Amino acid sequence: MISIYLQGTSWLHRIPAGLKLLAVAIASLILFQVKSPWVFLACLVVVAVCYASLGRQGVAQLKLLRGLSYFLGILLLFHWVSGTFLEGVSVILRLLVLVLAANLVSVTTRLDDMLDAVMPLFMPLEWIGLSARKPALGVALVLRFAPYMMQIFSRLREAYQARAGSTNSWKLLPPLAIQCLRMSDNVADALRARGGSEGLPR
Repeated sequence: MISIYLQGTSWLHRIPAGLKLLAVAIASLILFQVKSPWVFLACLVVVAVCYASLGRQGVAQLKLLRGLSYFLGILLLFHWVSGTFLEGVSVILRLLVLVLAANLVSVTTRLDDMLDAVMPLFMPLEWIGLSARKPALGVALVLRFAPYMMQIFSRLREAYQARAGSTNSWKLLPPLAIQCLRMSDNVADALRARGGSEGLPR
């Protein structure tokens, strides 16, 4: 199965998956109440230091920002035109912190650990005879592969720039969609080979 998990025994790897997910969720709630760009810059430095603590592989994960640059540029331009440039800077910094923090959880957490952390949220489904494992697996896969899709988009942009000399184009959307479909097929095949959601390690 495709994975962006980085093997290691760092302090981030040793933190329980549930605690990391809870920390990102709480940080998201707090940061959406913050307006000062200086707070976001401080948080961004902290997140960058966490990546650096993982070594070269961790620093390489910061390439994820390339896939976001086009979207963030449009967002900043919109705020500039509307006369809220500083607010736009805060919005962009907030997004950067949250996306990088979520990706940090993905690269330092195994899929089965993430699944076990999410499972308790769906346990009430067991009371009415439904499987809690299937929706939990869906959530875990979204958390796992959302950053991976950004990496794919970044690679497509680099390849397009090498051929056409431009980094942004609507022409990137069809190959991105194809890559997404291929990845979903690979994940589905891997799950079937393991017996579906019930076949993953418990």
